[in-house]
Amino acid sequence: MGRIDRYIFRTSFGAFALILISLTAVIWITQALRDIDLITGQGQTVLVFVGLTGLIIPLLMLVIAPIALLIAIAYTINKLNTDSEIVVMNAAGMAPWRLFRPFLGVAVIVALLVAALAAYISPWGLRELRDWATKVKTDVVANIVQPGRFITIEPGLTFHLRERRPNGQLVGIFMDDTRDPKEHATFLAEYGEIVESNNNNFMLLYNGSMQRLEAGKLDPTIVLFDRHAFDLSHFNAGGPLQPTVYGARERSLADLLNPDPADRLVKTQPGQLNAELHDRLTAPFYPIAFVTIAFAILGAPRTSRQSRAFSLGLAVAGIAALRFIGFAGVVFAVHTPSAVFLIYASLAVGTGWAIVAISRNAAIEPPAILSAAVNAVTERLTRRLAPT
Repeated sequence: MGRIDRYIFRTSFGAFALILISLTAVIWITQALRDIDLITGQGQTVLVFVGLTGLIIPLLMLVIAPIALLIAIAYTINKLNTDSEIVVMNAAGMAPWRLFRPFLGVAVIVALLVAALAAYISPWGLRELRDWATKVKTDVVANIVQPGRFITIEPGLTFHLRERRPNGQLVGIFMDDTRDPKEHATFLAEYGEIVESNNNNFMLLYNGSMQRLEAGKLDPTIVLFDRHAFDLSHFNAGGPLQPTVYGARERSLADLLNPDPADRLVKTQPGQLNAELHDRLTAPFYPIAFVTIAFAILGAPRTSRQSRAFSLGLAVAGIAALRFIGFAGVVFAVHTPSAVFLIYASLAVGTGWAIVAISRNAAIEPPAILSAAVNAVTERLTRRLAPT
């Protein structure tokens, strides 16, 4: 790799890394703030909050990486054009493919990153996110043993505790259960404790009362008890859980290539798994297609700012159209498996056109009539906005 290659590669990859980290951080913060109730409402630590919300970062990087690459390539080419470096290299006889080589190197690295994220890292993060979120949500001790606060363990079940003693005894217990639409139950107890029996968790309430109001009745039924066991196992992480059925986006590429025929999702939504599989297989090709198309449109030497602006808009529009076709193909493939060919065809056509344009060293310019119209509008606005 020559000095020019290293210079272009360093500029492009540095811009890509900066844009990727910045965009990922901004979007991650906006997503993480939606789960701030892990700290405020469920009493989890900051480390749990950061760890839980951080598992979505691989998915964000998977989506943002091709966009960040496009922005970085457009920035680098514009910088080379503004400094007249592309003009000088072209005048010195440097072939377009020679100039394109460092950009292609960056695209290959990003494609490998996207392939790793799509195949294993992003699905792993989503699986861990689901498992960890389930454990946090169903952790009875972390959720309800918080004195002085009303805690909603699950919709319809509210718990309040006045005090927790050093020996683990819970004092001043209030529970309101409206999960059954036919019955409203309220529990009051002087004290209680959480015990485990046969891998099932129970809350033993002592010296209390239960007020039960059935639907359609005006008067409640009040029952006094010395001891009452309230079952917590059905929403406790330590209790018996049903096997988790992961969604298509939560499965690794190996699972999508060789699904278990007995899997429930394979039986009920085979089209979803097929569409996700082809989306994963084509994901690494988008960075290469984006760079090739962007360089074909922006890489020719130019001196007109308007020409560069038009070319930039054309590149963004073309790449957006290519990605939109890919998304549409994935959506249609859920019910029409043959729609996956739309994804491969769009990638092949877009990349093939760009390769031909680079080989011919063609400068893609706007039509003369469009340039004249834009110039006329610009001059009219300049005269109207000019100070009198």
